[in-house]
Amino acid sequence: MSGPGAPTAGTGTAGPAAPEPAVRFRGAAVRLRGRTIWSAVDLDVAAGEFVAILGPNGVGKSTMVKVALGVLPLAEGTASILGRPPGAAGREIGYLPQRRSFDPGMRVRGVDVVRLGSDGERWGVPIPGGDRFLRSRREQKRRVDEVIEMVGATDYAERPIGQVSGGEQQRLLIAQALVRRPRLLLLDEPLDSLDLPNQSSVAALISRICTGYGVTVMIVAHDVNPILPYLDRVVYLAHGRAVTGTPEEVITSPTLSGLYGSPVEVLRTSDGRLVVVGQPEAPAHHADRHADGHGHGHDHDH
Repeated sequence: MSGPGAPTAGTGTAGPAAPEPAVRFRGAAVRLRGRTIWSAVDLDVAAGEFVAILGPNGVGKSTMVKVALGVLPLAEGTASILGRPPGAAGREIGYLPQRRSFDPGMRVRGVDVVRLGSDGERWGVPIPGGDRFLRSRREQKRRVDEVIEMVGATDYAERPIGQVSGGEQQRLLIAQALVRRPRLLLLDEPLDSLDLPNQSSVAALISRICTGYGVTVMIVAHDVNPILPYLDRVVYLAHGRAVTGTPEEVITSPTLSGLYGSPVEVLRTSDGRLVVVGQPEAPAHHADRHADGHGHGHDHDH
C-alpha cells in the first residue's frame, strides 16, 4: 500500500492532510456472469507512481482497468479514481486498450490517429462538444505536435499508420492517449506483440512520461521484465486475490507461493530478468498466448 493511513482521531494536532491517492480500492470485488473475478482488493496508487498489474491469463487484469474507467461496476467495496467515483474523471484519464492491429493498406496518417485523442475518440465513443481546452484548431495542432515529439514519433507521424512498425504504431497510440493532458494513464498490454528492443524502448518512454510529466501510470503486463526497472509498485492477481507492494516485496517465492496456495519459485537470470516457475502463464514466464487457435491461449480478462 502506498498511501499514508488516515490521521488518528483525538491526537490534538492537525497535521497536513494526506494527499489523495490517484487510485484507491477498498474491499473491491468484481463479478462477471455470476463468477467472482477477484475480491477483497485493497490498493492505493499515489500520484506520479508507475504501477503494473500482473498475473496469469484470465485473472482479471484488464477488468481492473475497466473498473478504473467506470466501464465495469464493483460488486462489493469502493473505488476512487482521481478523488472521484469511477467514470467521473474521464477527461483526466488517458487510456490505451489492448493492442489494435492496423491493416498495412490503411492510409490514415499517424498524426491523424493522434488527433483522434482530442477531437472525437474517448475509448471509441465520440465526446459531445469535443475537448474545451483544445477547441481551437491552432491549439489542437500545437498539442498534437507536442505529444508526437514527446513520444519521439516526429520522423514518421506523417506516414500512413499501416506503413510504420509495430513499435512506432504503439508510440503514436500512446501520443493519442496523452493529447488531453491526462493525470492518469491506463495502458492495457502496451508491450504485447512487440519484439524485445521495442518493448524496452516503449517501456522507457512510458517511464519518462511518468517521471517527467508527473503522470500516474497503471499498466497491464504479461511479462514484468521490460518494465521492472521502472516500477514503483505492483498489483499481482491470482486465484481471485491480490497482493500489492514493491516488486521486491511481491515478486518473491514466499509471497507468490502464498498467493497461489502452491509452490512457486522466482528465479533471477544472469542478466537480471525474473522467471516465475511453478504456475503456467505467469507474467515472467514466456509462453505462447495465442498458440492453439481455439481461444485457450488468449487472455480472457474482459
